[in-house]
Amino acid sequence: MKIWVDADACPKVIREIVIRAAERTGLETAFVTNQALRLNVAPHIRLIQVPDGPDVADGRIVELCEAGDLVVTADIPFAAKVVEKGASALDPAGRLYTSENIKQILNMRDFMDSMRGSAVMEQGGGGGPGFGPKERQEFSNQLDKIVAKAKKP
Repeated sequence: MKIWVDADACPKVIREIVIRAAERTGLETAFVTNQALRLNVAPHIRLIQVPDGPDVADGRIVELCEAGDLVVTADIPFAAKVVEKGASALDPAGRLYTSENIKQILNMRDFMDSMRGSAVMEQGGGGGPGFGPKERQEFSNQLDKIVAKAKKP
């Protein structure tokens, strides 16, 4: 298993949790970004910088990830693409996207997006739920479970 991080929008605290997990386990981990990113690389931790542009980092991860890998991203349509390849995706709040749940989550996301685009939902004041200690802990717990499962012989 390799870990791929969609690093452009990944909160710094989540990047740090992933780095600590990679250092602890030795799992190959790649942070893919189209922006300059300060990152302490190690033999199993690398930075892949891609050209600027919409979804270029996502495309590179889809190209490189394989079945059994883990992708860290908050982008649900992107998560659906990696799940289609046999990988799993984990969002920074600790929600795991798998082949069992991604279609339902994507459908709900698309439905809510269409509702926001219509007069049905009031515009403004939006945004998702906040990101705080609870979400950080949930991410850390999920990552630990996934890594432990991957490291079992």
